[in-house]
Amino acid sequence: QVQLVESGGGSVQAGGSLRLSCAASGYSYSRYCMGWFRQAPGKEREGVAAICTGGGRTYYADSVKGRFTISLDNAKNTLYLQMNSLKPEDTAMNYCAVQARRWSDIFWSQANTYAYWGQGTQVTVSS
Repeated sequence: QVQLVESGGGSVQAGGSLRLSCAASGYSYSRYCMGWFRQAPGKEREGVAAICTGGGRTYYADSVKGRFTISLDNAKNTLYLQMNSLKPEDTAMNYCAVQARRWSDIFWSQANTYAYWGQGTQVTVSS
């Protein structure tokens, strides 16, 4: 059974940094996409970043390019999201998710292509 457990969320001031972690167990599909999504109150869930084919390709939402970095430690089966220069608009519940079959990479930000989800970790950025 696939389990995803996020950690690393918290409260920071604008300009600060956080690193989210997602420990995966029972999952051996690193050749597919693994991603981070977030959802702010009253907003739809949005794709933040994804890493596909074991780290061969990475994708980012325009709103986080240059500030966030997604990475994968295959040995630890752990997905990371390094978040720098955080802004108040980054405040959201963050989820990691993994695909269970091959999709075109153009769907990296489509939540309905991800089969397994973590419980989420809250990130709050104050101005």
